[in-house]
Amino acid sequence: MGSGTKILMDLQDAYPKILLVKLSSLGDVLHNLPIVSDLRARLPEAQIDWVVEEGYVHLLQPLLSIEGFRGIDRIIPFGLRRWKKSLFKLQTWKEFFAFKKELQAVSYDVIIETQGLLKSALVCALAHKSSNAVVAGLANATEFSGYEPIARAFYNQCVQVPKQCHAIDRSRWVMSSALDWPLLDRQENPASFYPETHVDERGPSETPRDLGVLKKPYILCFHSTAREAKRWSNAHWISLGKSLSSKGYQIVFPWGNAAEKKISAQLASQIDGAIVPDAFSIQEAFPMIAGATLTIGVDTGLTHLAAVLGKPTVEIYCDSPRWKTEGYWSNRIINLGDIQAPPTVDEVLGASLRLLSQ
Repeated sequence: MGSGTKILMDLQDAYPKILLVKLSSLGDVLHNLPIVSDLRARLPEAQIDWVVEEGYVHLLQPLLSIEGFRGIDRIIPFGLRRWKKSLFKLQTWKEFFAFKKELQAVSYDVIIETQGLLKSALVCALAHKSSNAVVAGLANATEFSGYEPIARAFYNQCVQVPKQCHAIDRSRWVMSSALDWPLLDRQENPASFYPETHVDERGPSETPRDLGVLKKPYILCFHSTAREAKRWSNAHWISLGKSLSSKGYQIVFPWGNAAEKKISAQLASQIDGAIVPDAFSIQEAFPMIAGATLTIGVDTGLTHLAAVLGKPTVEIYCDSPRWKTEGYWSNRIINLGDIQAPPTVDEVLGASLRLLSQ
């Protein structure tokens, strides 16, 4: 009998209390979402809470339990990124202790930590636990992912995963081990991210303040990413944009900082009708993506958001392994390229036209 089974048997008449710890970043949080529905399907009365960096709270809000839908019971915001910038301010420590109090308001039976970093392991250490609580986390790194071995010291169940393991499968591996369940199969248990009605409810009618400049049909092109090597060349974006623009689509180049905005402007200036929108929040990204006819993007969080929402999406891989985050759950997602093998313009254009014709 595994320790997870023992916990659930010991509880019997009680409802298990489960804490998920996945702090960041945008894509990583998105690829951790399916374990919420996995847990809820098998433990419908469990309490499920999630600690996440405060900047990504909006990604989880659609999963909050409401009448007729049971998802996450509590979202616990964690402000580490902001706190590190002002460690010696009294307000920072007031906020930290308020976070600690909120975290420790519940005694958890199972803690599932799928990030493998010291900061997330420390959250596990801070959490209040029942006497036989399982604290499960990664025993090893997967290729091309951040991992800090010291985090293992904070788990009582270290979970070995394959070195080449999709981000969703990795989270499911840790969850299944924590609860002594068989590993969930992709085909038999498709990944589920948001309630089916979420995209419809948060669609184009809820327009961000700058969405009025968009002219349907429009195509979002996420060219920016944190690492320069993961970018697709500007010349490719211009060639692709010209081809799609000639077919009547407005090309939109979002951005995340001043340097990216400059590149967006350079790209848009060479494509008829292309625009550079104003800055928008993660919350505003939902309706913007929902209203797009197509999203084309490199391996970055907002491209993955489009794929998670089930929208027509072309994912471009230039210098990261496709197996790690590719959208495999929908025929409306086409994944192209691989590490050090970016796709050609013709490949991306062909994939785009196939999705546009569906």
